[in-house]
Amino acid sequence: MSKTIRMQAVLAAAMFLAGAMSFAQSGEAVYKAHCQMCHGTAGIPNPGMAKMMGVKPVTDPALKKMSEVEMIAATRNGMGKMQPYKGKLTDAQIRAAVVYFRTFIKK
Repeated sequence: MSKTIRMQAVLAAAMFLAGAMSFAQSGEAVYKAHCQMCHGTAGIPNPGMAKMMGVKPVTDPALKKMSEVEMIAATRNGMGKMQPYKGKLTDAQIRAAVVYFRTFIKK
């Protein structure tokens, strides 16, 4: 009897985790869906977008100095001409996109 209960508990936990993982989006997916159009595929915006919106490339020293926390706040609340993403993306999605974006800085 206890083996059956244990097996059901393990099965329920596995199904819960699988469901939770399906709702989570990777940072790359969030970035591509919401950020790439302005910030470029590798953090280098096209020249027209950079000029029109004031988007800095990932190579810009001021951008390199920003901490992860500062980038998350800028994404959540908006910065310059960038719209705020609070309410459009979850905190987890914003953090995931920022973590992904920061990988371009390290390259």
